[in-house]
Amino acid sequence: MFIADYLLQLFIGWPPELATFFLAMIPIGELRLAIPVSIAAYHLAPWEAFVWSVAGNMVPVAFILFFAERFNKWVEKNSGFLFGKAWVRYLRRAQEKFAKDYEKYGLIGLAIFVGIPLPLTGAFTGALAAFVFGIPMRKAMPYIFAGVIMAGLITLFLTVGAVKVF
Repeated sequence: MFIADYLLQLFIGWPPELATFFLAMIPIGELRLAIPVSIAAYHLAPWEAFVWSVAGNMVPVAFILFFAERFNKWVEKNSGFLFGKAWVRYLRRAQEKFAKDYEKYGLIGLAIFVGIPLPLTGAFTGALAAFVFGIPMRKAMPYIFAGVIMAGLITLFLTVGAVKVF
């Protein structure tokens, strides 16, 4: 059974808008899954699918950006010497690995990264990247939101075109 089939079963009996909202919160598919499912399976209007998907996709972003630093401090403090040191080392390596890209593209690069509707890109990864690079929530949120809008529009246009073809 495909993931989409499982998720459809999970939300049986839910109002389509609410199911779409929660589908967009799931890290694996985000709105790249929620928009096509809500249009093809729940028969929502494309604009409704877009709005509910964008809203649902942004909720976890806010939580990640708000709580990531607190979680990081908690891990460093409570995880023991070895794991805490490994965690700090991992974050430092990630910062060093992507520092040149961040310096080159900045926050526009973050929006584009989030806006490309491919696996391992998206709002979740963008929010985690913002945390790793130490971008404050108030700066990262608008760019991640712009990327989510971009990914949503691309997905919407591809879905509506595919639905009309099939």
